[in-house]
Amino acid sequence: MLNLLRVRKSPGTNTQGILIADGRVMRCALGRSGIGIKRGEGDGITPLGQHRMIEAYIRTDRVPVRASHFALSQITETDGWCDAVGDANYNRLVSLPYPASHEQMKRDDHLYDVVVVMDHNFTQRMSVGGSAIFFHLAHDDYRPTEGCVAISRKDMLWLLPQIGPETVMVVE
Repeated sequence: MLNLLRVRKSPGTNTQGILIADGRVMRCALGRSGIGIKRGEGDGITPLGQHRMIEAYIRTDRVPVRASHFALSQITETDGWCDAVGDANYNRLVSLPYPASHEQMKRDDHLYDVVVVMDHNFTQRMSVGGSAIFFHLAHDDYRPTEGCVAISRKDMLWLLPQIGPETVMVVE
């Protein structure tokens, strides 16, 4: 299992970068506000620092289930992720319908076909620390994320069987 992933921005851009895993270099999309210290919910910043991989979700209707060090949870129609500052379930998986602001996990696009939850504001939550900081699939054009790190489907399918809850992503 890989214990370390490194992410850094690419020269000349704040919203695209490279992810290095076991000597392999992969293109990645970063938050629309680049890498930095999170200022709050919705700031578009990919958080600087070391982030352990917590858990993983997968669209089994779109992605073949592979061997994994994670207990892969299937994404369903009733899965959402709460982004409502002050809500008791802020930055947590919730069951839909949910009364507070949330993201739909089962999306029409392919971004969340594979989602790995990063430990940013997850184990020690603050109500405005930012939510839904994921490692997921990128758009084909690697357009910016809302603060996540995103890679191609091909790269994710190569990487997913090699990472797990002991893996740390260092964003520099």
